[in-house]
Amino acid sequence: MSNVIQQGRDERRWPPVLAIIAVYAFLQVLPHHVSALPRWVSFGVLIATIAPMIMVTMSTENAVWLRIEHVAILLLSSLYVANTAAELGDMIGIITIHPPETRKVSLLSSSFSIWVTNVLAFSLLYWQVDSGGPSRIARGISRRPDWLFPQSSAPEFASANWRPLYVDYLFLAFNTATAFSPTDVLPLTPRAKLLMMLESAIALLTLVLVAARAVNVIP
Repeated sequence: MSNVIQQGRDERRWPPVLAIIAVYAFLQVLPHHVSALPRWVSFGVLIATIAPMIMVTMSTENAVWLRIEHVAILLLSSLYVANTAAELGDMIGIITIHPPETRKVSLLSSSFSIWVTNVLAFSLLYWQVDSGGPSRIARGISRRPDWLFPQSSAPEFASANWRPLYVDYLFLAFNTATAFSPTDVLPLTPRAKLLMMLESAIALLTLVLVAARAVNVIP
């Protein structure tokens, strides 16, 4: 069991920590956009998420922090997705209600915030959902994979004992938001397909709103 737990701890946590901090920063510094939560709540959730990730790397043979990390990241990602929905509502208000002179900066800042937050939030969700997340993998009770990566279907091109890390899910989320469809990673389960559909829908709606305003389709 200790070897399995060690595999779950061996994955570097600084990439997802940077992603979480980046999402929080975008939500705080970009002007003229709505937030679903007060700043102090967002900051509290941020600390509550990063703390167990630090403990995962510092603790020895302790799977408890992996479980706490799993729950905290799922909660944080869900809050980010809810905030993104609020951002989309704000964009519609910017286009239809706000004075014309405030629309350009507001529309660009909100759309940029939505797109970046969308990618980073779903990358965290994919990371924690696939096969039950690092917590289940560390306990040796991982489920069927939710996504099929090229390295799994062609193991001769991958290193021994390869498994997807957070960066692989970040790449998946980026492609889903830009191509609006699977690229090299294929969804295998209904929940994986629904999550990718939701991410693509958010990205597509953001693009449609910006494009519609650009060509003055929406007055």
